Amino acid sequence: MVTSSSVPRLVVAAPSSGSGKTTVATGLMAAFAARGLAVSPHKVGPDYIDPGYHALATGRVGRNLDAYLCGPELVGPLFLHGARGCDIAVVEGVMGLYDGAAGEGELASTAHVAKLLRAPVVLVVDASSQSRSVAALVHGFVSWDPQVRVGGVILNKVASDRHEVMLREALEQTGVPVLGVLRRAPQVDTPSRHLGLVPVAERRAEAVEAVAAMAAQVSGGCDLDALAGLARSAGALSCEAWDAAAAVASSPPPPLPVPSSRGSAPSAPWTPDRPERPRPQTPDRLVVAVAGGEAFTFSYAEHTELLAAAGADVVPFDPLRDEELPEGTRGLVIGGGFPEVYAAELSANEPLRKAVADLAESGAPVAAECAGLLYLCRELDGLPMCGVLDAGARMTERLTLGYRDAVAVGDSVLAAAGTRMRGHEFHRTAVEPGAGAEPAWGLRTPQRRVEGFVRRGVHASYLHTHWAAEPGVARRFVERCRTS
Repeated sequence: MVTSSSVPRLVVAAPSSGSGKTTVATGLMAAFAARGLAVSPHKVGPDYIDPGYHALATGRVGRNLDAYLCGPELVGPLFLHGARGCDIAVVEGVMGLYDGAAGEGELASTAHVAKLLRAPVVLVVDASSQSRSVAALVHGFVSWDPQVRVGGVILNKVASDRHEVMLREALEQTGVPVLGVLRRAPQVDTPSRHLGLVPVAERRAEAVEAVAAMAAQVSGGCDLDALAGLARSAGALSCEAWDAAAAVASSPPPPLPVPSSRGSAPSAPWTPDRPERPRPQTPDRLVVAVAGGEAFTFSYAEHTELLAAAGADVVPFDPLRDEELPEGTRGLVIGGGFPEVYAAELSANEPLRKAVADLAESGAPVAAECAGLLYLCRELDGLPMCGVLDAGARMTERLTLGYRDAVAVGDSVLAAAGTRMRGHEFHRTAVEPGAGAEPAWGLRTPQRRVEGFVRRGVHASYLHTHWAAEPGVARRFVERCRTS
C-alpha cells in the first residue's frame, strides 16, 4: 500500500488549449479505474467543469490545484488530501504547459504545479497538421525548463497509420517516448457554450457515454502499463496532507462584525421601518444550506469540508426544484454556475425566491459568488430573481476572465476589513450597479475598482475564492450563523 506522500502520479499537459488534455486525462482516469485502481483526480487552475468529468470517471471528488488562489505552499498538501487512500493520481493541466497567471511568470502554470508535485509530465500533442515538425515542438517544450520532466508524449488526432509512422520517426530524435497514439474520434467530444464545456450535471447520461468513449479510446491507443510506470517514478513529497479541521483550528476568526444598516437606500425587501424577521431555531443543528443542482455546479470540495469542520451541518438543496430551504437553515452559500441558462426556471420557483429573501432579511449569513450574486439580484435578463440586492443582471457579449488580488473593503460575514485574498473572475454577465454602498472587495486590476455587495449578513460578489487559502473565512461564517 502506497503512502499518501508517495502516491504514483502524473500530470497531463499540452502545448496549448484545445490539444486534447481533457479527453486524455479523463480517459486515463477512467481506464485506470476500470483496472480496479483507486484514482485521485485533480485539475490545475480554477476550472470547475473538468473536475465534474473527472469525478464521473473515477467515482471520487474532482479537486483543483491552484498555486495562485491557494499559494504554492498548499499545492502539495491539498494534493495529498485528495489522494488519501488512492493507488494513482492523474492531474489535468490548464492551457499550455508553461502558461501561468498573467504577468506572474510561471506562477499557477501546469509546469509550476508539476514541479511542486515532483510529478512527471505527459505532453498531449495535437498532431493533426504536422509531421516532422512535431519533433521540434516537443524538443522545445522538453528543453525550456530542465526542472520539468516530460516523461512521454501522447499524439492526438493522428490521421492514419502512415501519419503515425512519420510522427514516430521524427520523435525518435528527441529521446522522448511515445506513450500513446489517438485517432480522431468525434464520439469523445463534449458540447461547449459561452464558458466552456457543458457541466456533467446538465447532461449526465450523455456525459457517462462520453467518458466511456474517452476510456475506450485511451485504453486502445495508450500504453497504460508504461504510463503507470511513469507515474510511479514521481518523487516523494515532504509535506503533510491538508486537513480541514486542523486548518480551521489554526485560523481563529477575527472579531465578528456588527450588522450594519449604513449605505444608500436599502434594496427590497429590506426597508428601514421593517423589523428583522425571526427565524426558526434548531439548537442541536447548525444548518448551512448550499445551493446545487444544474444551475449551481461551481464549487470547491474544500469549502463544504471547512464549513463542516467549523461545526456546520452542510445540507445541499436545488434552487430549480426545492421550494423551501432545508429545515433549520441558519446560513446560506450560493456558489457559481449557470443561472443565466436556467433563469426562467429559477424565476418560476417563487416560494424559494421568497424564502431566500426572507432569510437574508432576517440578518442570517449569506455568501454568494458569481451565479449566486446574479440569483440575489432583482432580476436576471428581465426575469425576477430573489430581490435581495438592489441591482439588475444581464447577459453580455463580453467575457470577463482573470485572476484578481482582492482586499475586503469593510467587515462582512466572510472577512474583516483589510483581509487580503486572491480570486478569479469568469463570466459573460454584468450587474448594474457593479458595487453596493458597501462593496465586497477592492480589486487590484489594470483599473483599480470596487465590486460586490455587503449588506447585513449578505456578502455577494463576482469573485470566486478558495477558502483553503483563508480557512478563517469558513470559521467566521459559521460563527456568525451561530450568533445571528
